Amino acid sequence: MAEPDPAKPGDEAPPGVPGTGENVCRRCRGAGTIDAQPCPDCAGTGHVTTPIGGG
Repeated sequence: MAEPDPAKPGDEAPPGVPGTGENVCRRCRGAGTIDAQPCPDCAGTGHVTTPIGGG
């Protein structure tokens, strides 16, 4: 089984935890950069880990 990505500042939940999934970073809108610099929320990946579902 693959190791989950390391946590990023914009993650709302720890990577790899049941009930979470990858989502587009709200700050950079998935681009991974802001003003030609890596996005501080997603560490330049364009995605963050967020809770999914509801109940």
